Parts: sequence; structure tokens; C-alpha cells
Amino acid sequence: MGLDSLKRPEGAVKKRKRAGRGVGSGKGRTAGKGTKGGQARKGYKKKPGFEGGQMPYARRIPKRGFSSTNLDYQIVNIGSLNQFEPNSIVNQETLYKLRLIRKKNQEVKLLANGEINIPLIIKVNALSERAKEKILAIGGKIT
Repeated sequence: MGLDSLKRPEGAVKKRKRAGRGVGSGKGRTAGKGTKGGQARKGYKKKPGFEGGQMPYARRIPKRGFSSTNLDYQIVNIGSLNQFEPNSIVNQETLYKLRLIRKKNQEVKLLANGEINIPLIIKVNALSERAKEKILAIGGKIT
């Protein structure tokens, strides 16, 4: 038995129904498009979010707040750095391994939210002035 002798089982492949080929074909007259209206015409495209003339969901719900899509840095607070060993190096790779940041190749900014109580060697792209003060106050280094 070879691959050339294999055949599909009976009824595995069904012939497609050809629309618009007479009433006897089962898809004649309106060709399965219902009656009249835009959807029955050629070239009809439904806009994304269209709900048949009903007020769309995106317009029904209230809009609140502000969302900025221009994120240059991944933010890390110094309160989450207490899980490192004393005098260990904190950089993008170590932050990524501990899942404090999501992307390896995007720049990291350190903010002063929280308290830190172990000295660390910090190697990040940017940090706030208060974060710098807190790190240097406990004997940490910034490179």
C-alpha cells in the first residue's frame, strides 16, 4: 500500500452549492441573500461595529478618563526591588527574569513608589530624582 493508492472515504468531500442557478437548484431566485436591501446587492460591505441601525455598543457606553498610547518606558517601582539580593545588579535582563517588566528590549524607568531597604547596583535607562535619592541613601550605586 502506498500513498498513491489512498482515497478519501465516500461523502468526505461535499460539492459546493452554486447560488443563482435557477429555482430547482435550491439556491435560485435570491441566491440565499434574502430579499431586497443592501445585503442583497453586490459590493455591500458592513462597517465594523455596525449593529443593524441600533445605537452601536461603542457609542452606548459612557466614555471616561484618558489613555495614552505613547509609552516610551516600562515602569518599575523601587518597592518591588526588595526581592533582589544585596549588592546585586539590577538591569533589564534581571528585571525580565523576575517578571517585573514584560519586554526585554524596551527601555526601563525606575520610579520612587515604595520603600527599598537593600543596597543595589542599578543599571536602567532612566530614573526619577526621588528614586535616585532613595537608592543612594541606603548605599546603592547607579551606573
